Amino acid sequence: MKESILDVLLYLFEHVMTEDADLVGDRESLRNSALLAELGHAGFGSDETGKAFEWLDALARQRPAVASPRANGPVRVYAGPELEKLDADGRGFLMFLEQHGVLDAEQRELVLDRALALEQEEIDVDDLKWVVLMVLCNQPGSEAAYAWMQTQMFEDEPEPVH
Repeated sequence: MKESILDVLLYLFEHVMTEDADLVGDRESLRNSALLAELGHAGFGSDETGKAFEWLDALARQRPAVASPRANGPVRVYAGPELEKLDADGRGFLMFLEQHGVLDAEQRELVLDRALALEQEEIDVDDLKWVVLMVLCNQPGSEAAYAWMQTQMFEDEPEPVH
């Protein structure tokens, strides 16, 4: 059995959400019995699956109506569990994304919230990239940032940041 909430989320993202973007906002369709059976066949337990759906529900509840302006937001000071779970590379990656207009301050906070909700002892940069991608996928007005992030993750030669 696969043990990580992130594993379930990545499976859903790669096999379901990217094929049908309308499902991102339709949580009931994501929870249909065929999908639950598919997740079971893929090796995911009901605990991890339930937690993954709760993670997606929390992401949907925090979705802003309109994306706010990017870049030039406040400087983020990390403390407590954030420092324990995110190393300097992860914090630097978030700062890079914010400075280059991929994330705004509100989205950065949403990424942090969702990353900490993964219940992992440590969150590496690769895990953080997936969280950023899932958050951007769920944000209205973030299509360009989402496309750029996809390029960075899946292309052999990522696009430069302008």
